[in-house]
Amino acid sequence: MSGLLVAGTTSDAGKSVVTTGLCRAFARRGVRVAPYKAQNMSNNSMVVSTTGGDGTMAEIGRAQWVQALAARVTPEPAMNPVLLKPGSDRRSHVVLMGQAAGEVSSHDWEAGRRHLATAAHAAYDDLASRYDVIVAEGAGSPAEINLRAGDYVNMGLAQHAGLPTVVVGDIDRGGVFAAMYGTLALLDPADQALISGFVINKFRGDVGLLAPGLTSLEELTKRPVFGVLPWEPSLWLDSEDALDLEGRRSAAGATKKVAVVRLPRISNFTDVDALGLEPDLDVVFAASPADLTDADLVVLPGTRSTISDLAWLRSRGLDVAITEHVRRGRPVLGICGGFQMLGGVIADPDGVEGSVAEVEGLGLLDVRTDFAPAKNLRLPTGSALGVAASGYEIHHGRITRGDGVSEFLGGARSGQVFGTMWHGSLEGDALRGAFLAATLGREPSTVSFPAARERRLDRIGDLVEEHLDVDALLDLARSPAGRADVVRDERRRVETNTVPSSATADRVGLDTPPPSGSGGSTIGGDGSTSGGDGSTSGGDGSTSGGDGSTSEGNAR
Repeated sequence: MSGLLVAGTTSDAGKSVVTTGLCRAFARRGVRVAPYKAQNMSNNSMVVSTTGGDGTMAEIGRAQWVQALAARVTPEPAMNPVLLKPGSDRRSHVVLMGQAAGEVSSHDWEAGRRHLATAAHAAYDDLASRYDVIVAEGAGSPAEINLRAGDYVNMGLAQHAGLPTVVVGDIDRGGVFAAMYGTLALLDPADQALISGFVINKFRGDVGLLAPGLTSLEELTKRPVFGVLPWEPSLWLDSEDALDLEGRRSAAGATKKVAVVRLPRISNFTDVDALGLEPDLDVVFAASPADLTDADLVVLPGTRSTISDLAWLRSRGLDVAITEHVRRGRPVLGICGGFQMLGGVIADPDGVEGSVAEVEGLGLLDVRTDFAPAKNLRLPTGSALGVAASGYEIHHGRITRGDGVSEFLGGARSGQVFGTMWHGSLEGDALRGAFLAATLGREPSTVSFPAARERRLDRIGDLVEEHLDVDALLDLARSPAGRADVVRDERRRVETNTVPSSATADRVGLDTPPPSGSGGSTIGGDGSTSGGDGSTSGGDGSTSGGDGSTSEGNAR
């Protein structure tokens, strides 16, 4: 099998970005490459067709869908065989090979996931039989040693498929060298043998300040740093991590405010990405009535828990603020669960969401919602506001419209209150333009969302090409597991026309002899910055703006 595991020191370290960039970079080289993530925990998902050709729809994590676009291949369920959608702090809904498959809770976390490991690894083997290279993304950190026994996403996957593993660290958080060294040190010898090197992400400043640390890390671990990716604030598009919600803020000059209610179990919040690209719209996430006071448009996004998030909405007084917003003649858009909140009765007789059987919505649309155990997955097309439209549906709720509303994208409309069951509809340039004209009275812009997405994927690919040793990583993916030393030594021999000496196995605190030959790796880039003004505050010599003072890091 040919493949590579992209692991991380933490969540949101940059695994998804590196995986996406490598998929695009490998595809540019003519490699038939596929993304893979054994288990994704996210409420941001996408509908895809299954490979059987029978018209069955399936659900996968949005990140793997985007990575498939980067790889220029068709997304499919095997690329994300297990998707966990958090419904509460202790319970997640399971999607297995694209279909709903019950729940898993914190008290049966290990036992409840054993069958998932078998399915996930079978999906990997299937992909590997059909593609030249698999770029697998880990989850969280491989150093979560309390979960190692049941792990099938990080080192458990690496052991199954014999995958060389690269660890990504976020330098903007500070302490990246300790995080990388500690990740390696905490692993058992068999897992350490598969760790083949490191990538540093989100660096701001002069890479020369970082070089001594990179050298020390390589000397201590006998593993190379394959590169240093710079901070790039424009990569928020299609991000599935709720930690990145604020990335959608507009640049200065916006004349209209779009307030998106930040529900506790918000899902598919990428629905508003297209609004964030419009130069005159400032998209903000709101959690209090005051946040809605000056909003020109309010969006109630999707949620994994409609009834409980509706209770949260009322506890904050946001229900009153939304009703007042509508009373003043200002527009509201509800999407999926947010649309259901705008209606009347929401009934859940089968306990799909929990123990509450029935509640009243906000009463702004004459619709009724009834939850059913079967999940509806569709890729609908149609028209609205005089233009063609499309989207995707992922929901348990069945909608019944009353006489007081008209149909709107699988939902309902009454005056300036819009509700739709279609996620992703605003990504259509024509529909978005018509909607903003109807609600905010503005002329359609020249912004193309599909073109912006493709530019972002190319930008990620460019960053990886410029700042990582892509050829070494491709060679690594094609090498036998644990033999990164062979790849690096052969590349160094070709480049220098010399035969490198073998590296010693002595390392501080690490017992497993690592792959030899850590020299000759690149440290990525020319030291250019894409943020910050030269001050250090992100740790280890990175910059993140400020007054030139230093705090935390090796630049002191």
